[in-house]
Amino acid sequence: MHCQALCCLMLMMAGLAQTEARAATAPVFHSRSGSTAPFSPAVRAGDYVFASGQIGVEADGSVPADVGRQTALAIERTRDVLALAGAQLEDVVKCTVMLRDMADWPAFNALYVGYFAPGRLPARSAFGVNGLAMGAGIELECIAYRPEAGK
Repeated sequence: MHCQALCCLMLMMAGLAQTEARAATAPVFHSRSGSTAPFSPAVRAGDYVFASGQIGVEADGSVPADVGRQTALAIERTRDVLALAGAQLEDVVKCTVMLRDMADWPAFNALYVGYFAPGRLPARSAFGVNGLAMGAGIELECIAYRPEAGK
């Protein structure tokens, strides 16, 4: 009888550990204080952080005409969004780049590579689009791999 009780207790503890593991990996939706955007800027799902697309806007909400300035601002905003979920640019494993004009691709690339360590460039897709929010010239979305604390 004692052996059955011990086995039952061990099974219950294993089930509890599995439940806690599942709870730890449930998606966490991060937002900016006071934001009314119809999306979460960052979502952590287990060891991955998904950063919503960021365009390059100035602090006053305006979009600069220069694609280089837009690129720098979009990457900086991406960095800030990743931080909401405990990740950094160095954790990025995949980016998607949307460009209003593919002629801006070389200028975008020249700035983009400077934000990542040599030999650690994320996988990436880039494509031309016929329009972006607020008339922006570029939009950047990223996925980061950052193991959850305590794992």
